[in-house]
Amino acid sequence: MAQWEELLRLDAALQSRVSLLYEGKLHRDIRGTLSSWIESHDWDSVAADENMARIGFQALLAYLEEQHNRCIEEKTLLQGPNFSWMKDYLMENFQNEPLKFAVILSECLKEEKKILASGATPQCFMEPNRRILDAKVSELKRLTEEVKKEINTLEDLNEKLDYVQKTFESEVEQDVGLAQSAPGLERKCLERSNFITQTQQIVLGQVVHILKEMEQMLNTLIGEELPMWKRRQQLACIGSPVNTDLHHLQKWFTSVAEVLLEVRDQLQKLLQWSHRYNTDSSTMPTVTQIDAFAVSLLTRLFTNALVVEEQPVVLKSPRCLILKTKVRFMVKVRFLVNLPGLKYQLKVKPVFDKDVEEVKTLPGFRVFEFTSADSKVLDVDPVDGGLMAVFRNLSIQEKESRIKGSKENRLGVTEELHVVKFVTTVQFAGLKCDVEASSLPVAVISSSSQASSAWASIMWWTMLSPGEPWNLSLFTDPPPLSWELLSQALSWQFLSVGHRGLDENQLATLRDKLEDHPEGLVNWKTFSRSENAWIWIDGILDLIKNYMVDLWKDGSIMGFVSRGRTKSLLQNKLPGTFLLRFSESITEGAITFSWVHSSGGESRVHNVDPYTKSELSTTPLPNIIYNYSLLGERTTTNPLLYLYPDVPKDAAFKRYYKAKTAVKGYVSRKLVFASDDPTPPPSPPEAPDAMETDMETGTDCQQVVEELFSSLLDMPGYSQSWTHQSPAPLSPVFDCSDSFRSS
Repeated sequence: MAQWEELLRLDAALQSRVSLLYEGKLHRDIRGTLSSWIESHDWDSVAADENMARIGFQALLAYLEEQHNRCIEEKTLLQGPNFSWMKDYLMENFQNEPLKFAVILSECLKEEKKILASGATPQCFMEPNRRILDAKVSELKRLTEEVKKEINTLEDLNEKLDYVQKTFESEVEQDVGLAQSAPGLERKCLERSNFITQTQQIVLGQVVHILKEMEQMLNTLIGEELPMWKRRQQLACIGSPVNTDLHHLQKWFTSVAEVLLEVRDQLQKLLQWSHRYNTDSSTMPTVTQIDAFAVSLLTRLFTNALVVEEQPVVLKSPRCLILKTKVRFMVKVRFLVNLPGLKYQLKVKPVFDKDVEEVKTLPGFRVFEFTSADSKVLDVDPVDGGLMAVFRNLSIQEKESRIKGSKENRLGVTEELHVVKFVTTVQFAGLKCDVEASSLPVAVISSSSQASSAWASIMWWTMLSPGEPWNLSLFTDPPPLSWELLSQALSWQFLSVGHRGLDENQLATLRDKLEDHPEGLVNWKTFSRSENAWIWIDGILDLIKNYMVDLWKDGSIMGFVSRGRTKSLLQNKLPGTFLLRFSESITEGAITFSWVHSSGGESRVHNVDPYTKSELSTTPLPNIIYNYSLLGERTTTNPLLYLYPDVPKDAAFKRYYKAKTAVKGYVSRKLVFASDDPTPPPSPPEAPDAMETDMETGTDCQQVVEELFSSLLDMPGYSQSWTHQSPAPLSPVFDCSDSFRSS
């Protein structure tokens, strides 16, 4: 199967990731329409050679021309793809940059494979499984209907036989002559009775077959499908783009319950006939045993039908599974068996740390209780009519205070894991069973400053805990995590915050920082405790989310790249080529740009002092890049010309520039970020010029400012005329209070 066809089989979340790959780079329709042609070429090799890139691009244009001519010959021009438009689009955007086109395809095809590897394989398995289960449910319903018809026929036969026997006995009493025909009639009645008994045994065999098939179905639902859904939900909680929809599970659970209830109804009919028509009583124990088997299956189904559909999350918090004492949180539960008779009948009660052994066995393990936890009756979901309850006002408080600094406490506050359980009792169709469902483990904090460390614990636990039972004491001796698993979790964080995960190069940079074991493992201490690596990464996530999500999404930010690799990437590029990378030293998150400058035949790579959140909150990064200047002895220049590898600065950032509107009656100004030029001039000036004399004497400061900063006043929306009709004094041309930064 072609790669593009596999991508089309993914769920919506994964397909959106594919769309983002091409946003602002290449029209997605071209990738899809030309998928066979594109995937038949080795774009990695083409992207490494400019001549090959040019040849490949011309070959594509020729292919499009050929397809366009074929459509004309076959008179299908309006029915098929618009090959003429595609050719025009490619020529307009890539005719002068065929290498850029090859690089885009090479990188995007690689990223597509990653998306397929992370999400397509489970999805490909899910679809056949769903079809198989749907087919099984349909077949079981058909068999049950056949049994129902057979039993209705048996009922008619029993009624007729009973009528004949009772009528004949009555007529014999009235007419003695009929007694002579009694032996023959009795023989016929006996034959009919035997036929009924044999047919009933066959029907009971069919019922047993149905129940055994139902047992296998339950094994699949409860032993495979439900755990897989819970695992997907686990991963979704930490950002994985997986499908957590419950539609299919609810449909299957409900269908199985309907079949089991129908089977029980038919078994009850058989038991009633045995009493009413005095049929062969030898079948009664069999019917009773079969009914007990059906009851056990139904009970098993009910006890596993309650699930936590939406995990605990503090209101307005972007991350679930982190609770804060005395702060409200929300959680949603659902009963997967959606039967009319259960509506408004099930009352669910939340219980904190129910049956948690760690409360008793771990010294210093904190004990919490709900400040208020009223039960809720399962209501009807307005979307799909299912049975659900949303708890919106839950909150907890510590029941027994933990002694600070106690040596008995083996877990840090953010490493301690708890659960919220939901309990109810099902009384339905003669059954009564206790049902409960558990949330995923949650971390409980008392201060917002602990939230980041708590999230590290949730991620670490999630990647190490693929299924129940939950190990709430995992952090008493936390096992290491493989880089393969940790890199997935980290990439999901950036995907969920900035709609773009981490590529191989970015992950390689993080791996060099985090991996501390020869077998490719990362220790918990390195990740979250002594090194504070996660705090640094989380600071960058916050930086992206609040100040540069669009730049991260469109790929403008290289992000995780070391200073040494930055130098090697830029050294041989055109002067003015720059890249954006995250600061490695500022824990709360900061970004810098590095550029290459050529002077006297020698290339130097410079790095600007990183920009922090406080600076980005006042001036967007694209504006900083647009206005950034180097202050030389005589001139000011913006050294940033091309975003790596060779994208003109305005082409990359123009749509993000934000112009400031001047207040009426004032000359507009702009905040200029500048540095002293780190590259010394080739030779010192021979003599002071007129401008320097003016600056020393102060004879014409206004003229000096005009000449010195005229190159900075060309941005649309910022520049204003320097001439005034009014003799009123001018406002400052630029704000220099905190504008200048040293490199």
